[in-house]
Amino acid sequence: MEKSQKINSFILHILQEVDEEIEKGSEGITLNIAGNSRLMPEEKVTGEDFWILLRILKKNPYINGLDVRYNFVSDVGAYYAARLLQKQHNLVYLNLMFNDIGPEGGELIAKALHKNTTLKYLRMTGNKIENKGGMFFAAMLQINSSLEKLDLGDCDLGMQSVIALATVLTQNQTIKGINLNRPILYGEQEESTVHLGHMLKENHCLVELHMCKHNIKNCGIKQLCDALYLNRSLRYLDVSCNKITRDGMVCLADVLKSNTTLEVLDLSFNRIENAGAKYLSETLASHNRSLRALSVVSNNIEGEGLVALSESMKTNPTFSNVYIWGNKFDEATCVAYSDLIQMDRLKPDNTDVEPFMVDGHVYLAEVSNGLKKHYYWRPTYEEACTNSPNAGFTLVPVGEHL
Repeated sequence: MEKSQKINSFILHILQEVDEEIEKGSEGITLNIAGNSRLMPEEKVTGEDFWILLRILKKNPYINGLDVRYNFVSDVGAYYAARLLQKQHNLVYLNLMFNDIGPEGGELIAKALHKNTTLKYLRMTGNKIENKGGMFFAAMLQINSSLEKLDLGDCDLGMQSVIALATVLTQNQTIKGINLNRPILYGEQEESTVHLGHMLKENHCLVELHMCKHNIKNCGIKQLCDALYLNRSLRYLDVSCNKITRDGMVCLADVLKSNTTLEVLDLSFNRIENAGAKYLSETLASHNRSLRALSVVSNNIEGEGLVALSESMKTNPTFSNVYIWGNKFDEATCVAYSDLIQMDRLKPDNTDVEPFMVDGHVYLAEVSNGLKKHYYWRPTYEEACTNSPNAGFTLVPVGEHL
């Protein structure tokens, strides 16, 4: 009424549900106003609507999370989000992914976090804050001492901001998880990987690092491996969608012989082939006893390499999750993974394949399990954080929200 603004029926419906929760005595409520929920024909939340959320949440002690993914918040809403971060002292989780926020909105939110002492997890995924916005977030990490997880994936970060973030993380002692997926990098020198490798040598707090689509080649993975000999905190490394081949696996297999902290390794959508899979399986069979989950989805591996990985599971009791879909299955592969599942050595929830039989021959079908299946979307009719599709976040929990 103050702003003579039309009421957004979707927000009204969600707030009425939250009122009922509060009346029941619930606390620590996350306000879920996701724009990609298909359960009701909602109106998208706009920047002007965010003003209403600011007024409602400003002094509400019961709500500590806000999820407005896939809406039209834009830089106007980012201004109100920044004010919310300055005035609301209970908010621990803020999800702004894919909201058309640009560099100016990124600057406002980053600057608001200079004085915020409560927010633990911020998702900016898919907002094109670009190099300029990334630099403001790097500056923020020099000052903020409460944020534990930051997602800047698909934000069009440039080389300068990735290097700045890596440099700041050599000193920052509170960030436990960071996502720097798909920056816009030019050139073939892999400077960003060099700087992130140097950061891993110095940083002993980071638990989770996502470097998807960084154009990492074998030289880059060697830089990261050199750091992993010294790092004793990283438990989840995501280097999916890069250009790593079997030569890079020689370094990685060698570091896994001595590294005792890495638990989840995502190599999906590279090209390690049979030789790379065999290097890894030899290490997992005889040396490493800390890695729990490995994804080699779509790596051009054939039967020989996939069977070698299945054999390593028989001798390694810690190695519990393996994801292999998108490779070249022969009958020996199908039989090997079918046997592991029937022996109960490989739980059906811990892999992305399921055996079935036709005319006396075993085949494998795809199952919707993985390390981070619900990173971009959540199922409509079930709890999004079920363990099997999001095993990476379950095995290495950093913050309570996906």
